[in-house]
Amino acid sequence: MTELELKYGCNPNQKPAKIYMENGGELPIQVLSGRPGYINFLDAFNSYQLVKELREAMLDLGLDRPAAASFKHVSPTSAAVGLQMPLPLKRACFVDDLPELDSSPLARAYAMARGTDRLSSFGDWAALSDVCDAATAKVLQREVSDGVIAPGYTPEALEILKTKRKGNYNIVQIDPNYVPDPIERKQVYGVTFQQGRNNFKIHKGLLENIVTKNKEMPVTAVRDLLVALITLKYTQSNSVAYAFNGQAIGVGAGQQSRIHCTRLAGNKADTFLLRQHPKVLDLPYLPTISRPERDNLVDGYINGNEEDVCAEENWPKYFTHRPEPLTPEEKREWLAGFLDVSLASDAFFPFADNVQRACRSGVRYIAQPGGSIRDDLVIDCCNRNGVVMAFTGMRLFHH
Repeated sequence: MTELELKYGCNPNQKPAKIYMENGGELPIQVLSGRPGYINFLDAFNSYQLVKELREAMLDLGLDRPAAASFKHVSPTSAAVGLQMPLPLKRACFVDDLPELDSSPLARAYAMARGTDRLSSFGDWAALSDVCDAATAKVLQREVSDGVIAPGYTPEALEILKTKRKGNYNIVQIDPNYVPDPIERKQVYGVTFQQGRNNFKIHKGLLENIVTKNKEMPVTAVRDLLVALITLKYTQSNSVAYAFNGQAIGVGAGQQSRIHCTRLAGNKADTFLLRQHPKVLDLPYLPTISRPERDNLVDGYINGNEEDVCAEENWPKYFTHRPEPLTPEEKREWLAGFLDVSLASDAFFPFADNVQRACRSGVRYIAQPGGSIRDDLVIDCCNRNGVVMAFTGMRLFHH
């Protein structure tokens, strides 16, 4: 197949639309089910690049684990590698009822990626680095998702996924050996832009230039910084990503101000960590409350709307009994227990306020390109807070 006609472009009025190979070659994908659209394919191709590169970076660290990502509107809500999931994390991601996760690292990777920012992941595009197995398909089956891309699917996984959307769920298979042209082009306002593809390899050697007094960077921090950096490589800029335990737990994408990226991503990271608070895990939902409704309730409960959620006139709609609010003091105490969060930025920090905000979310390891005229002030702020910071020397803008 050299080209594929699409229903429309970004919006219904943008017709005709298609994807095709300029050189007349074969498309590297097969559509196994559904009819993916223009934005679906933008998400699919960006997300697959992310998980493929993340998989390779983990192998370089000696960690043989698959990777998965959850994408919305050409940016990842999260990406993760398939590490073990403790029970509180399973409960926070709404997958504690799936025993299949214990034997499927790929299923855990997607469960973590999907579970990080469940509000943003509603209607996501999923990307898998490895052949989709039945356990991963079961995680996908019950989520509101637009589609999935993977290098292959087991027969059982394909059968499960084809039950979604009355058989119209978008399932795309990509050739894992496909190598794109080193030059990429796109048009804006009728003008063609051309550039070399960003084939820069993100690897552990980028983290060797540690510029702070504290130079102790454990392998877990190296792993998490690589997760954050590779996530940023495929996130609309400006962008900042927090990572913890092999997953990007807060992604701030497409902000004009770096500090706004750091705040946005930090707030998402805080919400993710607070989802594992016992009060949140034990919210007494009515059995009629759906998974998406639970996501909204959790977000409201954590982020300042607890009076509305727990109000006398409201809680009977959602809960079997009135929950106790999560107080600001309880939030601060819980978040203070996470002291080894990692953070990466796609460009340099122009001011120390980014470090100050990051430290409020437990960040102890930072990777950024460096090169600001205020690098000395940023380094000094790290030194005062015991933060380890590496200069990668490489900007990761993505537009």
